[in-house]
Amino acid sequence: MPAEQAPVSIDATLYGEGIALVTVAGELDVETAPELHNRLADQVRGGRRHLLLDLSAVPFMDSSGINALLKAHDTAGRAGGGVCLVSPAPAVRRVLDLTGVSLAITSVDDVDAALVHIGEGTARH
Repeated sequence: MPAEQAPVSIDATLYGEGIALVTVAGELDVETAPELHNRLADQVRGGRRHLLLDLSAVPFMDSSGINALLKAHDTAGRAGGGVCLVSPAPAVRRVLDLTGVSLAITSVDDVDAALVHIGEGTARH
């Protein structure tokens, strides 16, 4: 009997108008990436055009996870915003670098740096 896949946890916190911090915990793979994609699309549809994705608790990400990030980057960009990755775990950062995703989507070390990157300072609303 195969081991049961641990679910991915995705929590969103609003940081001012048009900004969501989305904290992801668990593996992003073919089973869990569609949920992330849907949750990020919901954020953009809800008016959050800047998505700050905390990936510090994501130990593994495959091409499905990369695809979800790139789709979110495209969707947020079309809404006049963007995606900024916050503190990706070392294994995830390596995948982002190897695939060239890190050239398209900015990664920073913490939420304050992400807020500065999108021009919103450090105030949480």
